[in-house]
Amino acid sequence: MRYKVPHILAAGLLVTFGISSAGDAITARAQTTEQTTEQAADKAQTAIQPAPNQPEIDETAPYDDKLLRLAEVLGSVHHLRAICDAGEKNKWRNIMSQLIEAEKPGPQRKARMISRFNRGYNAFRETYANCTPSAIVAEKRYRQEGLQLTAQISNRYGR
Repeated sequence: MRYKVPHILAAGLLVTFGISSAGDAITARAQTTEQTTEQAADKAQTAIQPAPNQPEIDETAPYDDKLLRLAEVLGSVHHLRAICDAGEKNKWRNIMSQLIEAEKPGPQRKARMISRFNRGYNAFRETYANCTPSAIVAEKRYRQEGLQLTAQISNRYGR
């Protein structure tokens, strides 16, 4: 099975992490292939139905290591931005929800993604109760890492 990262999601994450020109390029590419991708996905989904009474197979994508790290980064940034009063409320949690929705993972893979988001959030919650200069530096570094992970996943699997 060949995995593809949803182009719109990749573009949104790149813009969110701070790069709009790469996001524009991905969005333009997505607009030309979105309908074809959706049609292929619909055909594949209707053609392959699990046999009744068989356990659900939880597949992993070849980019799961990077995707799980991205989930952890999103959790970390969610906490750091909240304590530094960025005024974004649940922006980063919502991005994680969109990522899960776009991936359409099986129950085990979804649980791993959520667990890694929570791990990132809790790690920084235990370290930083208030916004400090080091929390600001950490937040910037994590956003940069998120940008790099998003670009790596999108460049390799988003075509």
